[in-house]
Amino acid sequence: MSSQGNVEPTLERLVTELGDGDATRDDADPAARTEAVVTEASETLFEGGTLHVDDGLIKQSLPELLLLLVGLRSTDTHGKGIMEDLSRFFGAQLSPGTVYPMLHDLEADDLLEMRELVQTKEYTIDDTEAVRGEIQAAMQQHLALGLVFSRALDEIDVDEMDD
Repeated sequence: MSSQGNVEPTLERLVTELGDGDATRDDADPAARTEAVVTEASETLFEGGTLHVDDGLIKQSLPELLLLLVGLRSTDTHGKGIMEDLSRFFGAQLSPGTVYPMLHDLEADDLLEMRELVQTKEYTIDDTEAVRGEIQAAMQQHLALGLVFSRALDEIDVDEMDD
């Protein structure tokens, strides 16, 4: 994200823009809030509003993404629904062997609470403040790296003009 096109993201700006979004619940679609957040972020950061995230980055950020997806969903917070969200919003085709152990780890860390239903397990946020801290720490790390990349691109552009 270079300064070209006046797109100079800051942590405060991104948080404000995402926080001001209309992320309302839609009973017909349990993932409506997730869709609102992802759509707004995509439109803010990517030309054409299409979010493209590398699968490796998805896997690296999986704990925080799972916390985010459980926190934003109004219902269907079971593994299958969350895996559908990962595919729908991020294009990630992760196996149950990747997602379910991470859900269990987040439960063991007291970040998620699991309720056993008749044929599935449903997850909810157990410790809201801890989850917010985890997501904020991940966001700051990713944003910091993005800003480093942006600054490096600016420097590379300057070096090319000097040649």
